[in-house]
Amino acid sequence: MSTIKSTMFFWFWGFIALVHGFSTSVKRDQLNFIVLGDWGGLNFFPYKTPIESAVAKQMSKTSEQLGAQFIVALGDNFYFSGVKNVNDKRFEETFENVFSSKSLQIPWYFCAGNHDHYGNASAQIAYSQKSNRWNFPYYYYTKDWTIPGTDKKLQLVMIDTVLLCGNTVHDFLGGNNAQGPDSIDDAEVQWSWLEKTLKSSQAQYLLVGGHFPVWSIAEHGPTQCLVERLKPLLEKYDVTAYLSGHDHNLQHIKDPKSSVDYFVSGSGAYVANKTDHKDDIPALSLQFYWANPYSYGGFATIQASPSSMLLTFIDAEGRQLYTRALHSREYKHNIH
Repeated sequence: MSTIKSTMFFWFWGFIALVHGFSTSVKRDQLNFIVLGDWGGLNFFPYKTPIESAVAKQMSKTSEQLGAQFIVALGDNFYFSGVKNVNDKRFEETFENVFSSKSLQIPWYFCAGNHDHYGNASAQIAYSQKSNRWNFPYYYYTKDWTIPGTDKKLQLVMIDTVLLCGNTVHDFLGGNNAQGPDSIDDAEVQWSWLEKTLKSSQAQYLLVGGHFPVWSIAEHGPTQCLVERLKPLLEKYDVTAYLSGHDHNLQHIKDPKSSVDYFVSGSGAYVANKTDHKDDIPALSLQFYWANPYSYGGFATIQASPSSMLLTFIDAEGRQLYTRALHSREYKHNIH
């Protein structure tokens, strides 16, 4: 796709998105949080990018407006080769000093991306013992929250897509998609855990978060391993949405033949306007795509009430780019 056509493409979708609504009011029966991906700065001074700094500044404002209870971070936490150990200065320079405002001093929940696995991913898990807000208990885990004032639950299942599917070749060596896990046994243990966790969920909203996307029209495209193994599980167990990063843009993909919504939030430190794989997703499934190369990135917010969940993409200047409302699992079961 040419630069002109590509530019027209994302602005078209950005224009369509403006017809949707967004609420910055804090409601008593609402769980509010932020979803951020691919925010991991630089591995040399100043250890952050202008986009990461701008995103952090806007996240601070948005978190304060919404009264956000927590933040979900979808991997590639430290470019370009992760961290060396739990005392690596990158924790301070790329995370603590950048996301430093008062409204961001709330729990963060992490998973690892391909760039994290180029380094010492276990050190990121260990950092949970050093930071009050850094929550990364294991490579894969689950956490649930009660929607305030109700008995309704939102459950987040975080997975390690690198351990499931294998890592990519480093971008500066030409890059490629995941070619299979280093340990098939470890991958199968995680697949088994994931299916058991999804099957047992009674939550009104069931979200799965991982770094690699199932579907994407952008540079990396769909992850075949996840299309083959994860997608059937998401559909079988009525998962509300799959949240991912990896591609440095914002996307919403919803196959008309599937009940699952797929969101990519990967523009926390870089923006890449590429649509190499626009023909590799299901027909009529692209709902939204944004990758403005003249912007300073973006992120998503989620506002979950007892009956519906609102996901909104926001750019670093505070513009609400797109909003999609999703019904609770309970609501969907009742109407069927």
